[in-house]
Amino acid sequence: MADRRDTSRPRRSGRKVCAFCVEHIDYIDYKEVSRLRRYLSERGKILPRRITGICARHQRRLTGALKRSRQIALLPFTTDTQR
Repeated sequence: MADRRDTSRPRRSGRKVCAFCVEHIDYIDYKEVSRLRRYLSERGKILPRRITGICARHQRRLTGALKRSRQIALLPFTTDTQR
C-alpha cells in the first residue's frame, strides 16, 4: 500500500533555534521594547514557544519582562480594536 503522508503541506527543514541562546543573552531587558514587541501578537497576547521557537528557560524570562514592561506602560495590555 502507498505511503499515506500528507504531501500537500511543505515540511519545515529544521527546528527553530532560540534567538536568545544564539545571541548569548542571559538577562532579557524589559526596557527593550523593540525586541519584546516581536513576541506579542497583534492583539497584545504573548506568543507561545511553539510559534516563536524560544527555549523554555528564555520563554519564562521573556514572559516576566513583558509583564514588567506592561506594568510601567512601555507596552499595551491590549489593542484598541472596535467591534
